[in-house]
Amino acid sequence: MPSPLPARDGVGATRLHVPLSGEWPTVAAYMVERFHHLDADRLLARFDDGEIVGIDGSAVRRDTPLGAAEFVWYYREPSVETDIPFDIEVLHQDLDLVVIDKPHFLPSTPGGKYLQNSALVRLRRLLGNDDLTPIHRLDRATAGLLMFSARAETRGAYQLLFQNRQVEKVYEAVSARPAEVPVFPIVYRNHIVKERGHVCVRVDAAREPNSETLIELLPGDEHVVHTLLRPHSGKMHQLRVHLSALGLGILNDAFYPELLPEAPDDFARPLQLLAREVRFVDPLSGADREFVTRRTLAFAPR
Repeated sequence: MPSPLPARDGVGATRLHVPLSGEWPTVAAYMVERFHHLDADRLLARFDDGEIVGIDGSAVRRDTPLGAAEFVWYYREPSVETDIPFDIEVLHQDLDLVVIDKPHFLPSTPGGKYLQNSALVRLRRLLGNDDLTPIHRLDRATAGLLMFSARAETRGAYQLLFQNRQVEKVYEAVSARPAEVPVFPIVYRNHIVKERGHVCVRVDAAREPNSETLIELLPGDEHVVHTLLRPHSGKMHQLRVHLSALGLGILNDAFYPELLPEAPDDFARPLQLLAREVRFVDPLSGADREFVTRRTLAFAPR
């Protein structure tokens, strides 16, 4: 569903689904209750100022009755963000595709407390292209290759590559060395479930596997195990979960095998997971494409 509002400072407008019926007399009343943590008078003033619009771009007013607009769009009010002091690097740019090297700690897209400090917004502002859209995602904690569609006309062709698992992705990880190191290579499978409201995924041992990773051993040392990971599927936190299940939890992982209390970012201790290589046949030209990160993992053996 296209937004009736253009991107502003690289950030697209937020879309909200509004119930067509319910106990609220107006759209504004619903939003005041939905966003109860915000100042109600300030929110209502945004309706009066025409800052909240419907699908046709016309203003939704504070007295617009519930049911008159199923979706509304608005710009999130900027907050004071903690700066992420690492830059993105553009590795490739053409008319249809942009590939960057994303640093640790930087989210792929705006969300939560991060707006300007996201790879998407930084890239839109850097290249002056508000049509840029990520073709896939990386966790905020993960560094490495991230691909963006540069224009809507060809976006679907690249998105289908990922949907049809026609992209070869290679990751690299560093884990603390356990007393007994598994014998590699290993093809690890399990069933991963993402439950709403939970930051970690859950493994359901009773169900057929829906995730698969080939794990190979790289040269390590007496302190760490260095692995190469080739995921066949793309479930949330898949690589982190699979290594943790093998007793090889990734260094500096605050989620697996144990969810640690939320704490400020420690930029000296990034998650030791890197999106290292991407290969695919370009759906537009038919040419073989290969991209390799220029980043390295700080705790990898040298």
